[in-house]
Amino acid sequence: MTNEHVMACIDPSPFAAGVCDYASWAAARLAAPLTLLHAIHHRHADAGARDLSGAIGLGSQEALLGELAEHDRQAAKLAMEHGRVLLEGARQRVAGHAAVLSTRQVHGPLVDRLLELEPTIRLVIMGRRGRNADVANGHLASNVERVVRALHRPILVVPQTFSQPRSFMLAFDNGPSTRKALEVLMRGPLFRGMHAHLVSVAAHGSPLDAAHAWARAQLETAGFTVAGGVLSGDPDTALTTYQHDHRVDLTIMGAYGHSRIRRLLVGSTTTALLRQLDGPLLLLR
Repeated sequence: MTNEHVMACIDPSPFAAGVCDYASWAAARLAAPLTLLHAIHHRHADAGARDLSGAIGLGSQEALLGELAEHDRQAAKLAMEHGRVLLEGARQRVAGHAAVLSTRQVHGPLVDRLLELEPTIRLVIMGRRGRNADVANGHLASNVERVVRALHRPILVVPQTFSQPRSFMLAFDNGPSTRKALEVLMRGPLFRGMHAHLVSVAAHGSPLDAAHAWARAQLETAGFTVAGGVLSGDPDTALTTYQHDHRVDLTIMGAYGHSRIRRLLVGSTTTALLRQLDGPLLLLR
């Protein structure tokens, strides 16, 4: 069994259940230990209170700062207890689905804690949006963008509801990250037995045609049944239309770069792509 963990990022949002269920599925498929991680990011109020020093007397200021400090201590205590209860609920949900299961509560920005833990991580699983994001508006959680930009580990971004993945689509642009994805698919157990869709987006006669044919041969040699092809048009439209039309369960793509596909995942188009795609999205650096 690997010492690298599937790291499930848990927060009090409607996506926590989906994160738990996809994490259970991934940990079982990878035969990897599962860690449930909850990050508490404190926002201290005392810095703002010091700005009042010119408006209130010294004694009043000291009393106010004392009250705010006590408020901070109580808020931190409540946040830790809330996190403990949240992690216990998540632990009960995934119990029995992972050979090794642990919970971990940390303090500070999530991306900083994940960077510290990166050497022990095999796969990160996050909800598309967090506790402060409106589920209806299609916005990607800011935490997701920060984590994807910072980490060099695979990140699975998941919806609220789990559905057993039986097929995947690799958005292949022949870049380093999608070649890495191809290697993961061929050698790893996560997608074994699934139906494969290999999709590229390029102009007719592009050099990507030959690369696409090579990638298809690699997947077929590894035992996958492969559908798909080289599509034309805007990558976001082509990919989402193909995914919807073929009811693909899970999409895989490189996270950043300069190809027509990977350029999608920079700025506001990230939100648009995740709003349009159904199911989870695996991002690779």
